[in-house]
Formats: sequence, C-alpha cells, structure tokens
Amino acid sequence: MKIFVAKNAGYCFGVRDAVKLAYDTAEDNGDVYMLGHIVHNENVVEKLDEVGAKVVDSLDQVPDGKPILFRAHGTHTDTWEKAKNKDMNIIDATCPLVEEIHDEIKILEKEGRKIFIIGDHGHDEVVGIASQIENATIIATPDEARALRKTKKAGIVSQSTQTIENVQEIINILMTKVFDLRFVNTICFPTKRNQEQLKELANECDLMIVIGSFTSANSKRLTQLAKERNNNSYQVTCAKDVQESWLSNVNSVGISAGASTPDNIINEVIEKIKNITRVEKEMIYE
Repeated sequence: MKIFVAKNAGYCFGVRDAVKLAYDTAEDNGDVYMLGHIVHNENVVEKLDEVGAKVVDSLDQVPDGKPILFRAHGTHTDTWEKAKNKDMNIIDATCPLVEEIHDEIKILEKEGRKIFIIGDHGHDEVVGIASQIENATIIATPDEARALRKTKKAGIVSQSTQTIENVQEIINILMTKVFDLRFVNTICFPTKRNQEQLKELANECDLMIVIGSFTSANSKRLTQLAKERNNNSYQVTCAKDVQESWLSNVNSVGISAGASTPDNIINEVIEKIKNITRVEKEMIYE
C-alpha cells in the first residue's frame, strides 16, 4: 500500500502561530485566558489547558493583570473596545490573512456598497468580520443567495476557509441580482492549496481520510469535498477512529487534515495505518 499525505494538510501558519503564542504566553505568565477555544480541536484545547491556557466566557472572568489572548479567527470589535477600556493585557493572535479581510470589507463599505459575507452563520471568524462595519448580510448557502432581493451596488468577501465551489455558486447567483458587484477573493492561500490537493487525492486514491474535529467547519468542508469525489472517504479525529475494515483491498490512501489539526495527530493516524497493513511507500503530495 502507498500513503499520500497532502503537503498543506493540518495547521495553517495562522493557527500554528496562535497556538505557539498561547503556549509561550502561558509559560511567561503562569496562565493565559481565551474567549472560546483557540482552535476547533479538542486534543489541542486539552493540551493547552494543561499548561495554563484557560477558556472563559467573558472578559469579566479574566483575573486582574492576567493576559487575554484574542484568537486567530479574529474578535468582535466590541470585545476589543471593552478589553482596551479595562486596560487589559491583550495578546493578539489574529491571523494576518483574517486582518486583511477586515481591511477589505471596510474599503467595500466606504465605496457605498451593500456588504455580503459568504460564510457560516455564528462562526467566530464571520462574527469578527461582520463587526468591522455597520451592516453586513451573511450568506451561507446558494438558497440564501436566491432569496435575496436585487440591489444596485454590492461588495462580497468570504470566510477564509470557504470552499471555492460554494463561493462561486453564490457569486453566480448574486451576479443576476446586483448591477455593480465587486468580489474580493478572501479564501486564504493555505485553504485553496489544501482543497486542491485533497480533491486530487480523493480522485486518485482508493481511500481518503480527513483528520479533524467534527466541531471544525474547515475539516467538515474538506470531508464533504472528498466524499463528492470518492465514496470511500472518512473523517477521523485521531488514530483510534481509523477502522481496520476501511483498509481491506486498498492499494492507496490519501490523507489530508483541517487547519486545526496538529502534526502529531496526523503522524499518529499514519502510524495506525502502518500497524494495520504493510505500507510500501509514504509520500508528500504537492
């Protein structure tokens, strides 16, 4: 059997930097506090908790003098303002690519456009993006786009981890409803590359495994893309989820992972496969 691992599988640089910053801050200060989980991965959250990275529901739960870490997804502007007014020790782990989306949506608003955000309702990143301007309409599905009224002038950004297919379909619908439409492609490069590699692997391999938490929208989207191309596709959170029966009569396995999945979990899944069956070759797929 051959194993092909997508080169861009797992942590993107934004998540990797945020997790490292959480570890470093906890080490320097004894602990650090976060509004919600830093990444949508239970294994990572558990390990961070062990070193002193604590999850709280509000800024009021952060002890005086202790640092508050704002996550890679971005943070609502009201929360930023409240933290500054309380003179809190803010550790900003916002992904630079998410900050670019914040900048782009403000430019579109200044142009006098109605603003559409293609993204998941309630997702931390989408909430943070929408808070940058006065009034944004969030569109998650093509059906939601079809239900919108026609408008003269609009601008579009997207959540950084959206699938290209979903964004394209929604834009095609909005093109029939908006006279002057401007789209800024804010799907981040690591997401694009990971999706491209996954789609190729799903088409070429007998079995496709996506590693990531079921709380991760990014991982679930990758699984959806895989299943659309290969019925023999599965999502796992860790090595223990891999079933021996999946590997029967399989000559090639493709592996990808969501942006919240650390390298050690990917490696453990690979080792589990090697323990189940003989692997002739393991390769990085670019």
